[in-house]
Amino acid sequence: MKSVLVASSKGGVGKTTIATHLAAHAALSGQNTVLIDADPQGSSTRWAERRSHLDSAVLAMDGSRRARRAWESIPSGTDTVVIDGAAGAMGRDLTPWLDHADAVVVPVLPSTVDLDATVPFLNTLLEHPRVRDSRLPVGLVANRLRPWTNTSQRALDAIAQWPYPTVAELRDSQAYVVLVGLGKSLFDFQSRKAREHQEDWAPLLRWLPG
Repeated sequence: MKSVLVASSKGGVGKTTIATHLAAHAALSGQNTVLIDADPQGSSTRWAERRSHLDSAVLAMDGSRRARRAWESIPSGTDTVVIDGAAGAMGRDLTPWLDHADAVVVPVLPSTVDLDATVPFLNTLLEHPRVRDSRLPVGLVANRLRPWTNTSQRALDAIAQWPYPTVAELRDSQAYVVLVGLGKSLFDFQSRKAREHQEDWAPLLRWLPG
């Protein structure tokens, strides 16, 4: 079983979008997939409920209160676990997930406010021994980019200076909002436009532990 934690101390950075897309990709690949919703807002849970009628359904579990109990309750035979971390959580709040995760994905938006907010969060991740000793990989996802703008380019330059790799650059698109509301993902579709956006995810999917 492999597990991925998607986390950020900053709300509204696309954390749930990334978590649900990773879960959908795993399920569509034929893996038994669990999505642990550690955010009290419950957005990931509602996404999974809307998807429950599909062959590629994802099992949602509540991880917002008792993280260790949620982890111990993962059904046997599960292939992939994606954890949607609570908005506003810092490293110490994520300890139960950091103890078990195989990778951590941190979304970052291309704005000064978001960049400034992410640095202290990354510093608190370093307090965990698995991160500090490089046993737990941390990857950054530059999200909602508009590649043709100077703002996005400056953000990518700034992120490149941080001690963690940028494992994906996702373009800004309203399609993500619509898809999450439907319990779907880009990976559920094979239109030309969907495939173009899927290409943005390829580096992240390659980076994640197999």
